[in-house]
Amino acid sequence: MIEQLVFYLFGAVLLISASMVVIMRNPVHAALFLVLAFFSSAAIWLLLQAEFLAIALVLVYVGAVMVLFLFVVMMLDINLVALREGFARYLPIGLTIAILMVIAMGLVVSSDYFVGDEFLVKRTLADDYSNTRELGLTLYTEYLFQFEVAGAILLVAIIAAISLSMSKLKITRSKEPGDQVLVKKEQRLRIVKMKAEKSS
Repeated sequence: MIEQLVFYLFGAVLLISASMVVIMRNPVHAALFLVLAFFSSAAIWLLLQAEFLAIALVLVYVGAVMVLFLFVVMMLDINLVALREGFARYLPIGLTIAILMVIAMGLVVSSDYFVGDEFLVKRTLADDYSNTRELGLTLYTEYLFQFEVAGAILLVAIIAAISLSMSKLKITRSKEPGDQVLVKKEQRLRIVKMKAEKSS
């Protein structure tokens, strides 16, 4: 009974915080609500006896990714007015996709696929049971090909991000050190002659 109450509590917090991520106009507030959503998801995973996934979610996403997002959002001068201009124009498309996702999730949850005994959480576990070991065995045996494909996609994304950031078409203010050494003093300093102003 207590476990169900805790599950519904964190589930409600997760739904509210995830909704606030989309609704909030301030990107910093939206990122903070996303942190709250990650903590709620980690708590639900703890209830499902998936301690490794819960700790990994907190350490990786909350401890690293979200801190990076907050730094980027707070340091960039984001024009919020320009971001809100196309909100009403894309609202029908967004609502349609959201409704389709809710219908798809409802069909998956209401189906009989997750009712079998193999999907029930084991209440009594052995003393030497490790969900980290079970996750590693499942990931590197049954889903090895999918894991390698995901790694290749991430590698391609990293290479694409580096190539885009190092593009020569990007306008930068950086100077070449060789050109700076060859500059003469006449090019660095310009003397402007002006008439002296008389004090009234």
